[in-house]
Amino acid sequence: MSDVKDSYEEYTEAFLIWLKDAGYTSHTQKSYLGDVSQFLDSIGDKELEQVKKIHVMSYLSSVREQGVSDATRNRKHAAVNCFFKALMELEMLTVNPAAGIKKSKTEKNRTPVYLDEQQLPRFLESVEGKYRSRNLAVFLLMAYMGLRVGEVHTLNLTDYNRERRTLDVYGKGRKWRTLPVPEAVGMMLDRAIQERITPWLKKEDALFISQKGQRISIRNIQQIAADTFERYQSELPQRQRLPYSSHKLRHSFATMLLRKGADLRTVQELLGHSSIQTTTVYTHVTSKEKEEAISRLEVVLPF
Repeated sequence: MSDVKDSYEEYTEAFLIWLKDAGYTSHTQKSYLGDVSQFLDSIGDKELEQVKKIHVMSYLSSVREQGVSDATRNRKHAAVNCFFKALMELEMLTVNPAAGIKKSKTEKNRTPVYLDEQQLPRFLESVEGKYRSRNLAVFLLMAYMGLRVGEVHTLNLTDYNRERRTLDVYGKGRKWRTLPVPEAVGMMLDRAIQERITPWLKKEDALFISQKGQRISIRNIQQIAADTFERYQSELPQRQRLPYSSHKLRHSFATMLLRKGADLRTVQELLGHSSIQTTTVYTHVTSKEKEEAISRLEVVLPF
């Protein structure tokens, strides 16, 4: 916040209040504020009431020229759009110049990165260290229940019902969903709770505690996943290693369900997607499945 010009400080502080009230995670708050600060730097000392769509497009064009991906460009647009939307709701502005700007088309034909049913157990075997039970529970929730990193971060002890084997998850859009907990996942969750690190504050209700005695952070989860994926692929040559991340475990969950015949609407509910269109990104087809489909055809050549 300190790098934002004083003339915009009132607006960025209002935006932060809006983000907190809307239920955005601290990780998203920090990310969006960073993007908005970058945008405000790009417009000089222009009054926000004077900002036009061309100024937003110019900013987005400049960040693309810096070499960022389409996905990053779209995130920056989302942040700026959210900023002006918030100021309109707070009656500080009357127009959103970021509205109506098209998203960049992200690459849709890249081979999706995820772990399949055979790879997941080997990945879980790569989890090691003093907090192995906690980290295993975290990865199991993502790989076999489809939780987002942010959702794991916000989990509280009271969200888990051991008797019913259910978990209440607070997801995007301030929406709750109740998920059934597979027996094996429940067993590891029970063990993680039993070995739970004692928090610094007695009233801390977080399900997963960091070694510092606080609620485990999103960044911490991502780093633990990165280290585990590094061990998982340690025997492969560098050029053969895939860009796995904690979020790819959620991809794995959705892909496995669809491969086993789960309908799209059910997968949408389990993932907590507001739109079924978002769920369709998981309906990718592997090269092996293409080969199997083609092999069923009988090719008859003319003689």
